[in-house]
Amino acid sequence: MSLYTLLADIGGTNTRVALARDGAVQPDTIRRYPNADYPALEPILTGYMAQSGVAHLAGACVAAAGPVRDGVATMTNLNWVFEEAALAGALRADRVAVLNDLQAQGYALGHLAPDTLREILPGAPARPGASQLVIGIGTGFNAAPVHDGPGGRVVAPSECGQITLPTLTDEEIRLRRFIEHQHGFACVEEILSGRGVAQVHAFLRAEAGEAAQPPLDTAAIMAAFKAGDPIAVRTAQLFVRLMGAVVGDLALIHLPFGGIHLIGGVARAFAPWLRACGFDEAFRAKGRFSDFLAAFPVSVIEDDYAALTGCAIHLRNRLREG
Repeated sequence: MSLYTLLADIGGTNTRVALARDGAVQPDTIRRYPNADYPALEPILTGYMAQSGVAHLAGACVAAAGPVRDGVATMTNLNWVFEEAALAGALRADRVAVLNDLQAQGYALGHLAPDTLREILPGAPARPGASQLVIGIGTGFNAAPVHDGPGGRVVAPSECGQITLPTLTDEEIRLRRFIEHQHGFACVEEILSGRGVAQVHAFLRAEAGEAAQPPLDTAAIMAAFKAGDPIAVRTAQLFVRLMGAVVGDLALIHLPFGGIHLIGGVARAFAPWLRACGFDEAFRAKGRFSDFLAAFPVSVIEDDYAALTGCAIHLRNRLREG
C-alpha cells in the first residue's frame, strides 16, 4: 500500500489539493485551483493525480464548504455535489472520507505552527482537553465545536451560517431589512462573509444617499478602509460589531474554554483591526454574563492550509483504526 494520501479543501472560491505521508502534508505538493475554471471536483482531483506521479493512494480526505450527509457533500456557495463512493472510484483510493471544512479545521488544532495563531483576546487558563470552537468567515460562515475525550477528538458539523442574523440597534435592524429586501432572508452568512462586507458597504452608502454610486467589491472596500474613507471605516466597524456579537453568542452556546479560533480569508483580513473596530465590546455585550465571556480566548488562524492539515490528521487516524 502506498504511503501517500490525497487531501483537498474545497472552499466556495478555490480548491486546495495536496499529498500527505503519515499525517504530514507535503508542502511542495500543494496546489490551488479556481473553482470557476472547473465543472466539478473530480476533474481537479484526477488532473492533480495525473501530474503527481503517484500511482496508488492509501486514502483521500476531502473537506467541503457545505453540509455532508451520509458521505455526500453539497456545496453551499457552489453548484457542486460529490460523494465518497464516486471519489473512491475516480481516484482508485482504498479509503475516502468527506468532511465539512470546519470539521477539518477542528482536526488541525494542536498541529499548527504557533506563529500562525494571532491572539485577539486573552482568556482564562483552561484544563488540557477543554472544548474549543472553530469559526470560519470567508466566502461563507460556519462554526464547529471541538471536543477531546478518551475515545479521541470529535468535531461536530453544523450550518450555523444559515441562522437568523441577530440585530439589536436601530441601524442593525435597518441593515437586516436591507438584506431581506435583497435576498428574502437575512441569515448570518449574508453579512459575515466576503459578500457581506460589500452588502454592509452598499447599505451604508444608501443610508448616506450615495446608492447611485457603482458598488465596490470587498478588496476595494478594504483598501478604502485602510485609506480612511469614512463609509469604508463605518463598514468595518459595523461588520466587526456584528461579528463580535455572533461569536459571543456561539461562545455561550458551546462554552469553548479551550479557545475560539477564527479562520478564513475575511477573518484574516480584519484580524489587525478587530479590537480597534469594537470586536471586544460586542463579543462581551451579554448583560449579566458579560464578565463570563472574558474566560474565552480568541485567536485568528493565519495558516491558509490548516484544513489540509486537519484532513491529513483525520485520515491518518482513520487508516490506523483499520
